[in-house]
Amino acid sequence: MTPFGTKVREYRATKGIALKKMAEDLGVTSAYFSALEHGHRGRPGSGLIQQISGYFELGWDETEELKRLAELSHPRVVVDTAGLIPAATELANLLAESIHDLDEDTIEWVINEIRGRLGAREKEGPTH
Repeated sequence: MTPFGTKVREYRATKGIALKKMAEDLGVTSAYFSALEHGHRGRPGSGLIQQISGYFELGWDETEELKRLAELSHPRVVVDTAGLIPAATELANLLAESIHDLDEDTIEWVINEIRGRLGAREKEGPTH
């Protein structure tokens, strides 16, 4: 399940709408929508995100969150480490090789650690 798929499933559950019904209402196949939710298809386009937002009558903030989650939901990521330090390439390859062996708690820890360090760097401001 992708972050986007999890959020859409949450909206469907809240409204009591089956995946098949929603897919039919939006003019896509339920197989496509299921694959999209589970990360077996690429991230949804902006048009489909807008349709989903309208379907669930989402506000501006909820729609922006759905767009953000869609961006984070691409199932096949390419990491370009050209020009970065060697450790960046090592990190990208280590993650690619071991992601399937990491448990949910470890994945959450890594995400929170990276976000925390990025947030701290943003708060520090420019260094010149």
